[in-house]
Amino acid sequence: MKLMRLGPLGAERPVVRLDDTTYVDVSDVVDDFDESFFGAGGLASLGAPVEERTASGDVSTFGDERVGAPIARPHQILCIGLNYSDHAAETGQSVPDEPILFTKSPNTIVGPYDDVRIPRGSTKPDWEVELGIVIGRRTSYLDSVEEARDAIAGFVLVNDVSERAFQMERSGQWSKGKSAETFNPTGPWLVTPDEIDDVLSLGMWLDVNGTRRQTGSTATMVFDPYVIVHHLSQFMVLEPGDLIDTGTPPGVGMGLDPQVWLAPGDVMELGIDGLGTQRQHVIGPR
Repeated sequence: MKLMRLGPLGAERPVVRLDDTTYVDVSDVVDDFDESFFGAGGLASLGAPVEERTASGDVSTFGDERVGAPIARPHQILCIGLNYSDHAAETGQSVPDEPILFTKSPNTIVGPYDDVRIPRGSTKPDWEVELGIVIGRRTSYLDSVEEARDAIAGFVLVNDVSERAFQMERSGQWSKGKSAETFNPTGPWLVTPDEIDDVLSLGMWLDVNGTRRQTGSTATMVFDPYVIVHHLSQFMVLEPGDLIDTGTPPGVGMGLDPQVWLAPGDVMELGIDGLGTQRQHVIGPR
């Protein structure tokens, strides 16, 4: 199943994508794809109405309506750093022995085609195509990596936009460079695990102004999604609807020689196999 949310910012409604042109509106079945929905096992409640409406032709056609993030504002956004060995090498850092954790403010989440705004004082804004994990149930102290599979509601494409000067030069943890408004475009859809043959063999790419900057695969992740969820569950309670950004392959602006940074007027386009594509215009500070 592919979950989407359509409509103006703050007034999105939940739908289920059928194919490139059609969807089923389920806003009369569930309020939103949020913590309550996932925590109550809402995915199971969608199967019958989606099948019935599809069979009866009660479907809608995509138009010009805004595509929002496929999940409502999560309880938390957790991020894993240096999770691709070749990305660690390009930044001059060692591959970690266990997942490096930092956080992004939950209000960074925006739709996949919304503008990305450079914050005030920014000098080194950067891009990062990433696989996102959405948690499906309240989770803590998982006994095994295998058990983590049942805690995952689905996977999603994210752009972990970063401000490297804030991140690396302003003291404290990485969150300073990760939490500016619009810094986590998400979507266009959430894909449930049954729709993905192998989450560890998904191609990833990102272009800036039509130039390919990142090419990679989830096959080169240091810690796979199940290891990550199991690991995090030993330190905190993961809530339904929480989003985990799992790291980026090489090709970020910080790793280029010479380094390249985003500027107002730039356009980022990115994608992951089966998870759709995104496109964002970069705009200047408020």
